[in-house]
Amino acid sequence: MSNRGLLTALAAVGAAQLLKLPLHYAKTGHWDLRRAIGSGGMPSAHSSGVTALTAYTATKYGVRTPEFAISAMLSIVVMYDAMNIRRHAGEIAVQVNDLDEDVERLAGKHPGIYHKRRRERLKESLGHQPREVAAGSVLGALFGFIGGITSFRR
Repeated sequence: MSNRGLLTALAAVGAAQLLKLPLHYAKTGHWDLRRAIGSGGMPSAHSSGVTALTAYTATKYGVRTPEFAISAMLSIVVMYDAMNIRRHAGEIAVQVNDLDEDVERLAGKHPGIYHKRRRERLKESLGHQPREVAAGSVLGALFGFIGGITSFRR
């Protein structure tokens, strides 16, 4: 017997990750296959997954159940984290990545040895803008409600 709620949430995550490819292409004109496995971007796969699980739980068990309460709280924490903590960490990474170059420029030695010996850059695309989280949530809700409704037929 499979866990229909988990499969629904994973399907929503996969759909969000795959949607990042054409959406990124539409925005930039370049295909970037790394978008299919990376974090950040439109739509939020984290939001899609947790919202799918919450919508599935609401549809299958109702909103007055402990299962729904647990799922809803998980969704709130994950989406808050994606929009705030992880997004701000990404913004800090942008500043840190440019720090060597900024120091060299201020010292009048640009491009200097630090700029030429570029170390590994910190990942800048970590979190999400609110619209990316909202889009992931809408996608996840669709998957969750469909998964919940179709599970009654079995």
